[in-house]
Order: sequence, then C-alpha cells, then structure tokens
Amino acid sequence: MANELRGKVVAFLVAPEGAEQVEVQEPWRAVESAGGRPVLISPVDKAGSEAQLFQHLDKGARQRVDMPLSTADASEYDALVLPGGVANPDMLRMNPDAVRFVRRFFTDGKPVAAICHAPWILIEANEAGGRTLTSWPSLHTDLTNAGAAWVDEPVVVCEKGTNTLVTSRKPDDIPSFNETFVKVFSAN
Repeated sequence: MANELRGKVVAFLVAPEGAEQVEVQEPWRAVESAGGRPVLISPVDKAGSEAQLFQHLDKGARQRVDMPLSTADASEYDALVLPGGVANPDMLRMNPDAVRFVRRFFTDGKPVAAICHAPWILIEANEAGGRTLTSWPSLHTDLTNAGAAWVDEPVVVCEKGTNTLVTSRKPDDIPSFNETFVKVFSAN
C-alpha cells in the first residue's frame, strides 16, 4: 500500500466520544501508508478539539479533530470511513448533520467504508436497504429490518448504483478491512 491513495483525502467521521480506538487508528494508518490524507471530522465546536476514543468500554487515547462537522463539506473528500464502537454511531445517527454528511457520499457516488457498529448510521441515512453487508453481529436484526442482506463475513464489498460500500464485522477483521477499502478507494 505505497501510493494507491496518493492525492486522495479521506474523511473519518466520529462522535466526540465513543469511537473504538483501533477502528480509527488502524484505518487511519492504512490511509496514510497508501499515500492518502485522512481528516478527522466530528460534531465539535472547533478544529483542534479532541475526540475521546475508547478501547471497548474504557477510555483510550484522544485524537485531534481536524474539521468540525458544522463546516465540513462532503464534496471536498474522496471517500468516507465510519469507525465503530457502540456509542459512536449511536450518537452520530441522532445528529441530523452527521446523517446528511454520510448520505452525501452516497448521493455523490463516493465510496464508504464502515466497520463494527458503524452501519447503524447507514440505516439512519437510508443507505442500508437493498445492500449486502456485514457488521457486529448484534446489528443483524436492525440491518435486516432496514432491508439489508446481512452476512457473517470478515469484509463485504457491495456496489449499488454508482456507490461502493465496504463493511466489516470487528477489530479482528481490520487487516482485511484496510486492504479492501484501500483498493476500493483507489479505484474510485
């Protein structure tokens, strides 16, 4: 993964608290290793604020927010990564600006990658229906009820219209998730 993403800017959307640390940091490093520029976006008051990451239920590292969601424009990004953690997508799906931001990537035909609990926000954005995807197992019923075909696989790539969605189940799947979304992002 040397230069597959050279010149591409990848948005990472997280809540101010609750994103799973490894699901932010490992994909972040994958984007950087592939020559891309990751940008952390969060519904915070100003750039330079910090998002509190978690290691399961325990507080982990803090990561600097590059762009407040209120000033982020999806048209300025080539792709979107949605990390999981239980609280992260639950908070984001209750934020209308976050839902609109996610939906815009689908509307614009840009690739999206979501891991673990992150597909919850896809449901809220009305982008889960008619797709085959995976997630943390507890989202199976929610996704099925939203019209998705849920499968228990490490990584799933689903093309629908002009958009490609990459989903993954859990932190153990991150190496495959990273490899797959970098390939998808580089092709778009």
